[in-house]
Amino acid sequence: MELTYEDLEDGVRTVRLVGRLDVEGSQEIDLKFTSLTASHQACVIVDLSLVDFLSSLGLGTLVRSAKAQMSRQGKIVLLAPQPHVARVLQNTRVDEVVDVFYDFEQARRAVRTASGPRG
Repeated sequence: MELTYEDLEDGVRTVRLVGRLDVEGSQEIDLKFTSLTASHQACVIVDLSLVDFLSSLGLGTLVRSAKAQMSRQGKIVLLAPQPHVARVLQNTRVDEVVDVFYDFEQARRAVRTASGPRG
């Protein structure tokens, strides 16, 4: 599992995951992912376009960080999951807790609108 991130000039952080978010993949990225997405109030887009498998442990990682952001008045959204991963999000109803977008600009607007300005 590979994790990269970028902080955009408008305060939005993008986190890109690549690989399998299974037991091994989740263990590889859990601490860094949590640090980047849940340790302080933020607007975060998690790009899942290159994640080809999502396990229950991976779901837990995503949901935990999303709930941490909600408690800080921040927001996490998911971007462009592959069809199999999108089905997992739907079947587990995670998509009812964490918004899913297929367009980067829509995702960016959603996190900025929900979280408000930073300062």
